[in-house]
Amino acid sequence: MFEDKTVAVVVPAYNEETQIAGVLATMPDFVDCVIVVDDSSTDATGQVVLDHIAGEGDGGRTVLLGHERNLGVGSAVVTGYVEALRREIDVTAVMAGDGQMDPDELVLLVGPVARGQADYAKGNRLFYGGAWETIPRHRFLGNAFLSMLTKIASGYWHVADSQSGYTAISLEALQTIELQDVYRSYGYPNDLLVRLNVYDFRVADVAIRPVYDVGERSKMKLWKVVPTMTWLILKRFCWRLTRKYVIHDFHPLVFFYGFGFLSFTTGLLFGLYLFLYRCLLGPVAPTSTLFSVFLFLMGLQLILFGMWCDMEVNRDLKVRLTGRPRRPRAGKPESGR
Repeated sequence: MFEDKTVAVVVPAYNEETQIAGVLATMPDFVDCVIVVDDSSTDATGQVVLDHIAGEGDGGRTVLLGHERNLGVGSAVVTGYVEALRREIDVTAVMAGDGQMDPDELVLLVGPVARGQADYAKGNRLFYGGAWETIPRHRFLGNAFLSMLTKIASGYWHVADSQSGYTAISLEALQTIELQDVYRSYGYPNDLLVRLNVYDFRVADVAIRPVYDVGERSKMKLWKVVPTMTWLILKRFCWRLTRKYVIHDFHPLVFFYGFGFLSFTTGLLFGLYLFLYRCLLGPVAPTSTLFSVFLFLMGLQLILFGMWCDMEVNRDLKVRLTGRPRRPRAGKPESGR
């Protein structure tokens, strides 16, 4: 237990036979239950977990759940969440089975939730000193781009590193959100943030150490994930505006966003049409050009005003934790545990 609160850790795993034993062996003592979800691995991941459970060091706190077919990391996390709900665990964390999450930092995520400071805490590798040198460049830039979109879509403007799966969530939050509808693949952290915002749950962003080159094998292809994630985030943005600002309550920012996107898009497309017309056919009327610029700028202004209103509405959902983001510790390599 952690300060009189029960703690569970969900460990989604797919083909992690070389890594999962280390994750389980280094799980902090305050964790009451470790829920490993084998997402239909084709290697010996399940057997490695069973061997760990049969050992003397586990004490019966690890349970193994499995999927009959590979459903995606989001599905594995949801399966673990459902089991934690069944056990009525106070704080449920998620730690990947590939060894890329430092178990010593679990307390940083569990603490704010267990103490009632936040309903959801997530790791942020981008805030950590030396992150630019540690994280592969393409992953850093792709993560930063998706984080920017997720800020707009979720309403949590203080949150970065939206793709981080190192998280902790309260029992109340799990009981409230619609787990059965959570996105089932790599976009589940983004989707979860959107759903938490609809119910005004408080989110803490915690600086954690990025861990790479510990034997993990990335299964995420950025050239496939980024376009899919961008479309998902856009859909969730529209869903959040409808649920939070139309169904649950009303706020005029939906008009700012709606008319803003309409005017912005119309002005942009009309401007492109005039540009092509000028290149292919000849001069265009100055009034048409001015009208296109007017629509474009008015739409941009309305969108920015909608963002400002959204930031004001969600200001109280930002959790300010004491202490500054930690710098890399001397003598401890960034790529090791």
